[in-house]
Amino acid sequence: MSETGTLHPAGTAVRATPAAAVIASVVLVELSSGITQGFLSPLLKGLTRTLHVTAADLNWISIANLLASVAFTPVLSRMGDLYGHRRVLRWNLLIVLLGSVLVGLSRSFGMLLAGQLLQGAFAGFFPLLVGILRNRSGAAESRRGISFMVAALTGGVAFGLVASGLVARSSASPTAALWVPTVAVALALAVTWPLLPESGHRPGGRVDGAGGVLLSIGLVAIMLGLGQGGTPGWEWTSARTLLCLAGGAAVTGLWVLVELRTAEPMIDVRLFRHRNVVVVSLVALTFTFGMLGLLVANPVYLGTAKAEAGYGLGLDPLGIALAMLPNMLALTLGALVAPALATAITDRRVLVTGSVLMAAGFAGESLGRSALLPFLAATAVAGLGSGLLQHSTRTLAVEAVPHDQTSVGSGINELLINVGGSIGAAVVLTVFAAQTPAGQTLPRIGAYTTSWLACAAVALAGAGLSLFYRGGKR
Repeated sequence: MSETGTLHPAGTAVRATPAAAVIASVVLVELSSGITQGFLSPLLKGLTRTLHVTAADLNWISIANLLASVAFTPVLSRMGDLYGHRRVLRWNLLIVLLGSVLVGLSRSFGMLLAGQLLQGAFAGFFPLLVGILRNRSGAAESRRGISFMVAALTGGVAFGLVASGLVARSSASPTAALWVPTVAVALALAVTWPLLPESGHRPGGRVDGAGGVLLSIGLVAIMLGLGQGGTPGWEWTSARTLLCLAGGAAVTGLWVLVELRTAEPMIDVRLFRHRNVVVVSLVALTFTFGMLGLLVANPVYLGTAKAEAGYGLGLDPLGIALAMLPNMLALTLGALVAPALATAITDRRVLVTGSVLMAAGFAGESLGRSALLPFLAATAVAGLGSGLLQHSTRTLAVEAVPHDQTSVGSGINELLINVGGSIGAAVVLTVFAAQTPAGQTLPRIGAYTTSWLACAAVALAGAGLSLFYRGGKR
């Protein structure tokens, strides 16, 4: 019998685990996820020389990572609900660990991208951990737990930034810092393996393999078309670009039809008949467009010297890491205060506030780009808004679905977070490629200005969408 009095499907008892041990384990896994997501930013400018690629090419790192997340998230989430969140999380950690080892061994851009594809499985961490938490606690406790998880995630990003910056400064090898995520994920796997409890309730059923394959193919094709569109050989009117976009849309439409006729779908698309599910999903798309879309652009800008390109702030890897901390710290603060703020002013107003802050921050980055302090202040404003939305969308996505679809509900949100980020990264890639002179590795300053203002406009659209959310104070 589990702590909730539910029999484990296999008839074995689910052992009791102290709440403190569960929270500590959840935090450690999300820390490793954050480190995996943050360690590369201070190294990006140096990789243009080490791996002989352009700044536009570097956006493929984000796109590859996000595309893999799109494919992994729904499958891992559904498997967690069916077979046990802890069991699937262990395999999930092993996949990310393998990807991290490949990244550490990378001496070519292709190998780095292969490692990033496997590391993209970290998107499964959050929905699986939410499944563990929600099976042990009520709504209020679950909200606090999610707040800790988001804070740990962003704290991990900050730690990864500084750790890789320090390793890059102290090591003679230009690729030594690529091993940072391997250490973090291996530690999380070793510590949490004996501590995390298994879920006490499983609804039973099977994995919808056809749905998972169709969704992955459809979304990856669309993201590929968007990411390559406008680049040489992939003009917007070229056959390959149109085939990816139209084919991806057709396969995604076919996936919807298959899911509607499947008794146990990978993602129950009927959930999108609910107004709040649609609103939260669209806000997740808009806020991650800028948050993840600028993951490459901002660190490269920070590391570019004015003598080199006529713009930039000329920081070394450690300087880039430290310069990105205001954004991460503000994001963590936003995630921690979001539950209390939602209680005070309602979930809808938190969604609106977060989107407006992000829009103001991105606009401020464009206006304050010539000096370090104004630029960092703008990134902090964007980070505060992002933290509010990180917590709010993840919480509301879980609360909108039945208890036995906890990981699926969280997985839908994580999926849309990655789709929004993929679209943002694809747009930035297109802008950078269009404004990079032939034979050069760095784009013109207009590429950054266009990207910042586009992200601000999308964030404002998210604020408008948030007004349609229905809900009272918590």
